[in-house]
Amino acid sequence: MLKKFALAIALFALPLGAMAQQKFAHMNSQEVITVMPEFTKAQADLDALAKQYQKEMETGEAELNKKYQEFLQQADSLPQNIAERRQKEIQDMAQRQQQFQQEAAQAMQKAQTDAMAPIYKKLDEAIQAVGKAEGVIYIFDLARTSIPYIGTESIDLTAKVKTQLGIK
Repeated sequence: MLKKFALAIALFALPLGAMAQQKFAHMNSQEVITVMPEFTKAQADLDALAKQYQKEMETGEAELNKKYQEFLQQADSLPQNIAERRQKEIQDMAQRQQQFQQEAAQAMQKAQTDAMAPIYKKLDEAIQAVGKAEGVIYIFDLARTSIPYIGTESIDLTAKVKTQLGIK
């Protein structure tokens, strides 16, 4: 009976001891990504693209405003059918400008997604390598997931992920 009791206690205590060995970790991907050279280049490329779109939008808006001002100056002296035709031209131009702005916003979103995908892939691979090397069960990313509490037992692996990526 005593042996069965000792065996039951041993079987119960074994999983508790194994759970005490499990390690959890956390890191902040934003802190890592912002210092990655790939991110800096992607950000510069995206900024350049945004400036091109902004310049094109400003040019289109200037043309629209010029055409509208010309129309206002001549509106009283134009026959009705010409005035209506010019109004329609101005409305069409405004619609094209608005459509271009929407397309530019979508193109910028796609460019950002495309630029960041390989960066996140590289980061995730580094996180996995560090996790395996450190023998942790989970690595919680504070930038991607809201975690209201982090105990002192959780290991901060942000610096090790940076090292894995070759970042000082």
